[in-house]
Amino acid sequence: MLLCFCLGWIFGTAWMGKTGFDSLLGTAMALLSFVFIVITSKLLTQQHLFVKTLSAGLVLCLGSYLGFAYANQQLKQRLQYTVHQPESTSVVVYVHALNQYSENSIQQRVQVLNTARQPIQYLLYLAKTKAVSTSDLELELGKYYQIEGQLKPAHTYATAGVFDQEKWLLQQNIQATFRVKHAVALDEVQIKALGYADIWYQQHTSIQQFRLWTEKQRLAFRVKILHLPLAHKGLLLALLTGDKSLLDVATVDQFQRFGISHLLAISGPHVLIFAVLICWMITRFIRRFAPRLYLKIPRQFILIWPFIGCVFVYCAFVGFEIPAMRTLIMTVVASGMLLLRLKIHALKLLVYSATILLLFDPFSILSAAFWLSYGACFILLRIYQTLWQHQQALEAHASVWTKLRLSLHLLITSQWKIFIALFPMMALFFKQVAWIAPLSNLIAIPTLGLVVVPLDVLAAFVDFFAPAVASVLFQFNDLCLSLLLSLFDAIDHVLNPQLLNIALNPAMLLLLSLCICILYLPEGVVPKAWLFLGLVAICLKAYMPQPFQLTVLDVGQGQSILLREGKHSMMVDTGGYYDEQKFSIGKNIILPFLSRQGVSSIDQLLLTHLDQDHSGAYFSIQDQLVVKNLYASEHVDVPAGTQFEYCQRGQVWQWENVRIEVLSPNNIQAVRAGAQRNENSCVLYIRLANAMPYQTYLLMGDAGWQTEYELLNAYPNLQVDVLVLGHHGSRHSSSFDFLRHYQPKLAIASAGKWNRYGHPSKETLARLKALNIPLLSTAEKGSIEFKAKDGRIQVMAYRDQWQWLNH
Repeated sequence: MLLCFCLGWIFGTAWMGKTGFDSLLGTAMALLSFVFIVITSKLLTQQHLFVKTLSAGLVLCLGSYLGFAYANQQLKQRLQYTVHQPESTSVVVYVHALNQYSENSIQQRVQVLNTARQPIQYLLYLAKTKAVSTSDLELELGKYYQIEGQLKPAHTYATAGVFDQEKWLLQQNIQATFRVKHAVALDEVQIKALGYADIWYQQHTSIQQFRLWTEKQRLAFRVKILHLPLAHKGLLLALLTGDKSLLDVATVDQFQRFGISHLLAISGPHVLIFAVLICWMITRFIRRFAPRLYLKIPRQFILIWPFIGCVFVYCAFVGFEIPAMRTLIMTVVASGMLLLRLKIHALKLLVYSATILLLFDPFSILSAAFWLSYGACFILLRIYQTLWQHQQALEAHASVWTKLRLSLHLLITSQWKIFIALFPMMALFFKQVAWIAPLSNLIAIPTLGLVVVPLDVLAAFVDFFAPAVASVLFQFNDLCLSLLLSLFDAIDHVLNPQLLNIALNPAMLLLLSLCICILYLPEGVVPKAWLFLGLVAICLKAYMPQPFQLTVLDVGQGQSILLREGKHSMMVDTGGYYDEQKFSIGKNIILPFLSRQGVSSIDQLLLTHLDQDHSGAYFSIQDQLVVKNLYASEHVDVPAGTQFEYCQRGQVWQWENVRIEVLSPNNIQAVRAGAQRNENSCVLYIRLANAMPYQTYLLMGDAGWQTEYELLNAYPNLQVDVLVLGHHGSRHSSSFDFLRHYQPKLAIASAGKWNRYGHPSKETLARLKALNIPLLSTAEKGSIEFKAKDGRIQVMAYRDQWQWLNH
């Protein structure tokens, strides 16, 4: 029952922040479940299988509800400190964590001192190219500063499949970002004079001073490694403390393409190596000076406490990252069970540790690291448990060489099984997979796990009392890394492995996960023939006709629209950042979104015009996005395999139930589109048969009053249910006469939050209000999706699905 409750707790916590859940109904179900469990446990001494199964299910439901309720209560408390509006301001901060280097700035997490005494944290950005008023660009650990700059609330691109920055900041307990323009250090007297004496004393307690000491040690190792004559400083530092500040782009890229980025995270082996090293030294000391101690106290009971202490210290040293926390909790729980002489079950231990972690920090569930860490650990336990059982019988009477051969076989076999088992998680979180991962992990895991990481930890430990010896160890370790990376460079030169984009929608991922579960279940539990049925279901799902879907993506200040129906797909514009090299809308939004939709290629891409905010992203991904036909009002050089054609009035595409027509520009306008890009935008009219209440859609691109006037004359009887406002709702588009004539049921503005143009403009908003036309904006609602179901069109806004996106 405890295991069922813990599984329910994890499942319930996983839905943290999900909207649309009836709390009253959930409470009633939880109370009924509790009453039933109590009654059956008290009155029925010999329970039937049905009653036991029902009780287990109700315990699971009870745990799910309590986990969901607890997680959302914690979420509500954290969200109340979120910043909502950008502003130029001045705040007093305390530097309690190690900074991180990025390409253009230094990121520094700080605690904000406030009169309400609330735990508020900001993420500071200090530009590398502009010096602040302090003599040193970096803020010093353990110091207080008065900083001035631009406070910016968290605001993500609210599009399915895209990295959710708001969720990440929430999980990290960061309320806003802050771009520093001016910083002045404050001393103890100044802090107390400002009314923060109690906070100053709080920061000088033993616990806080220990945390500060660990951060300073991490900084000390960064400085030491930085000044040593090493070829792979960033890699050595990342493997030791999890600090990726010194990693170069080439190394990160190679590790990603080889599928070994997970080895850069601080995980169980790092923590356990340090603990085993210390416990070995304690054991040698006892054997040398107090061997009789083992006669009074069993050795395992003596070593439990220093082992736990070492694991805790190393977890603090690496910033209590989730994989390290998993190891700490599992160590504590396993030690407790050992002291109580209880049987330790590995899989149960994993579930219990996850439950405890979520009890102390339910926001861990929002991190991909949680799922990857616990998911990978569960898969590893299951795979190695099965393989080990098979080989135990084989090597009972085997020779040393046979055992060595069997162990090598175990390592090789496990790698491809792990690759297959983790495939759904890789597709879900990263939308990409490295096909060379089984081979690269076969090489990297033994080398890093058995040589590099132990030497790294040993060198760090020796550094406390013999820095010169530690330097030699670091240099020898650097040589080992050079040999490993030289081998990878050779493989890279011969095979040139690249990441493969994975386009699987949630339903396909779920089916694939079930197939993999069937594959790895013990013999006899489920017929393996069911695996074939699951694979057939995935293929059928991939080729099933799609219902009508029109999605206006949240691409910031720009426009991108995906249209799907049956087996057809069309994308209207791709959006674009002002500098796609600095941040790529194409790579970070368009491709992940299409992957989440299960779209691997686009039949038709129509660029309304070639302004950067409408088409810029395409040129950054044209070698990765397969497009069969491209249309635009200006000439575009397209890659091989893509057909180009000008868009012009009169073009029509007929799908099963959808008719798409180009209303503008006409032939003569297309020739001179470069001179009047906005007015010569490709205007699309979409009609869906047998659908209510939104049957017709008018997409205006960046067209303004001139084009609107021409449309009124050429198409006076046009029915418009949904209007995507021209030029993002600019005051020079969506004229009063145009809106009044077509009287759409709903208007959509594709615009960025706090954009410098003020789109949608006050004038446009006033016209819509005067005509009682409702407006949805991607700046406020995120991506807006129209989807057909049983003849009716459902409108869904992405920001309405999660509480942290809509508060």
